[in-house]
Amino acid sequence: MRIVCVGGGPAGLYCALLLKRARPQDDITVVERNRPDDTFGWGVVFSDQTLGNLAAADPVTHAQIRDSFNHWDDIAVHFQGRTIISGGHGFCGIGRMRLLNILQERCAALGVALVFQTEVTDDAAYADADLIIASDGANSSIRRKYAEFFQPAIDRRTNKFAWFGTRKRFDAFTFAFEQTQWGWMQAHAYRFDHDTCTFIVEMPEATWRDAGLEAMTADESVAFCENLFAPYLDGQPLLNNAKHLASPWITFNRITCAHWTHDKIVLLGDAAHTAHFSIGSGTKLAMEDAIALARVLSTLEDAGGRECPPHDPGAAHDAMRAALHEYEAERKIEVLKLQNAARNSTDWFEHVARYAGLPPEQFAYSLLTRSQRISHENLRLRDKNYVAGIETWLAERSNLPPEPIPPMFTPFQLRDLTLANRVVVSPMAMYSCQDGTPDDFYLVHLGSRAQGGVGLVFTEMTCVAPDARITPGCAGMYSPEHEAAWRRIVDFVHARTPAKIGLQLGHAGPKGSTQLGWEASDEPLLEGNWPLIAPSAVAYGPRNQTPRAMTRADMERVRDEFVAAARMGDACGFDILELHCAHGYLLSSFISPLTNRRTDTYGGSLANRCRYPLEVFRALRAVWPARKPMSVRISAHDWAEGGNTADDAVAIARMFKDAGADLIDVSSGQTTRQARPIYGRMYQTPFADRIRNEIGLATMAVGAIFEPDHVNSIIAAGRADLCAIARPHLADPYWTLHAAAQLGYTAMPWPPQYLNGKAQLERNLARQQEMER
Repeated sequence: MRIVCVGGGPAGLYCALLLKRARPQDDITVVERNRPDDTFGWGVVFSDQTLGNLAAADPVTHAQIRDSFNHWDDIAVHFQGRTIISGGHGFCGIGRMRLLNILQERCAALGVALVFQTEVTDDAAYADADLIIASDGANSSIRRKYAEFFQPAIDRRTNKFAWFGTRKRFDAFTFAFEQTQWGWMQAHAYRFDHDTCTFIVEMPEATWRDAGLEAMTADESVAFCENLFAPYLDGQPLLNNAKHLASPWITFNRITCAHWTHDKIVLLGDAAHTAHFSIGSGTKLAMEDAIALARVLSTLEDAGGRECPPHDPGAAHDAMRAALHEYEAERKIEVLKLQNAARNSTDWFEHVARYAGLPPEQFAYSLLTRSQRISHENLRLRDKNYVAGIETWLAERSNLPPEPIPPMFTPFQLRDLTLANRVVVSPMAMYSCQDGTPDDFYLVHLGSRAQGGVGLVFTEMTCVAPDARITPGCAGMYSPEHEAAWRRIVDFVHARTPAKIGLQLGHAGPKGSTQLGWEASDEPLLEGNWPLIAPSAVAYGPRNQTPRAMTRADMERVRDEFVAAARMGDACGFDILELHCAHGYLLSSFISPLTNRRTDTYGGSLANRCRYPLEVFRALRAVWPARKPMSVRISAHDWAEGGNTADDAVAIARMFKDAGADLIDVSSGQTTRQARPIYGRMYQTPFADRIRNEIGLATMAVGAIFEPDHVNSIIAAGRADLCAIARPHLADPYWTLHAAAQLGYTAMPWPPQYLNGKAQLERNLARQQEMER
């Protein structure tokens, strides 16, 4: 088989040598436009996991790479005159030129043909090849030629950066942040050989332009950065090895492709995908692509070790296509995971100003955990003293004794309400009321979870009128029977548990009159449907009834129903009131442009769409006691074309803050059936993070938070102030007490009736941990 790798970077070279090892009979050529000793990068960083993959794939090059490595463990964060160091991170750096030379030499030794100084602008030059591997980088000409098949999406990011080198020896992976008159600028520095370090300077494009760097020559840019970061360079100059460019400044493009293969062409490395340099994984991904591609291609032999018969080209072609599709399917999953982490990291560095108000301790922790791949317990494994320090610092800020306490167990205050910890039982519909009245099921359901150690337990969305219900089984707050039933539950929580209890009020709007959640969720009742109202006559789905567009009289009636329900809630003794403005229910459907088609003052602009929800909120705030806090649940993203985005969420939260909201409960989606969320661990937390740190308002994170480690990471980083947890509490009402035991936090109070169980659980967990050591 004849194989041509277009592009002689690490991806193309490594794939070629692995293929030659596996298939020595094949004719394999690498074509590179530059000379063998040209390189325009500085250093490459690998993790221990990547090194293990390289060792298994080709021990010869792994040994040479390993012997060329510089190792270090520490990350140093310089911010606001402080230096904060965390250890145990296990980095390995190698010069990009050294890596290329190792791979080039191995290719030559194995018999791979290396062709340099040859620009490939058209793959037709290799029409006789059985396979063309496009490893020609982020600016791939082959991907561009066949764009209609590969369907690339290129996301141009907002920061400018320049990739320099320096002879200043940094003994830690160093992040340095400098506030200038134009905005924040930062440097990423790490060592890759005995006396040379990579030194990347990065800043928002607006800052770069305001500082005049857009008009500077390359030498002027170098001088500017040398002066700015002089305190860290100890008199050493910055080195620029891209002098062929008029300016060293570039913009990162996040590249994804719908397809990686077309006919006999396959994309590899940056040609198929990119990952931001802030997580240092571009070369890692490329070389792991090469490992996967070489492995699937090596299987293009039958059990006897022979290639597909040359007289059956159809079978050979089918086998090739199957192998390439296997490669794409396997690698897409891994690449997506890393690109999601890289997206979080990219966003963090693009918005340093968002986090600059954090104390240095929390700023550094936020940086270390920015990608959500490194968690609180992962940091503890790396550097237990660092984590103990941040836990002690957080405890002191919460007026607790200066000792390490898991962040999730620190108290939190809103107005006169103090929660014992940061864990919240999220509002969850149980569909088990009779005519809106909660019965003993709710007493046990909410009471047991309040006993389970949480700081706050919320009711499900409690509807303000019979026609405001989602289903016939939904809870209500519109009759004396409701008030009496809820008061019984609130009294139990207050008398028997340390938890607080919150009331969430809402109106189903266009999503009302549907079946119970365990029947056909969101689908109309089979009989007995009631009329629906909404801002516009837009049905939630093809089988849902079309609601009537609300008149001003409707708005006044519904507002007054909310007010009456809030008064009843206060009479019941609820500690906090939440207004439900999310998930496509009535107030949410006003906010989303996908469901609000009004042409009056309640439609059109975002401010107009929020007008009625804000009117309701202000009416509630006027009757809800000033000493008690109010929160608002919003859908921070519609996850659908033309809908609200994270930018809109910040504006929405700011309007509610100005109206007197104390906290935003940050959910997303469910506003339209066309929503296509991007799921993952803590996938909605970045929305809460942004609202909290951009507008200075407390937030509650919710969505795929299911481990104590998630909660500790979110709270310690200042991404949210509370974490609402739903499904785990359905599976385990005592989730919080069990989390404390797992973390070894023995000071967590348990119901006195259950103390014997606490002692046994702690003993068993301690014994299990001892055995695992």
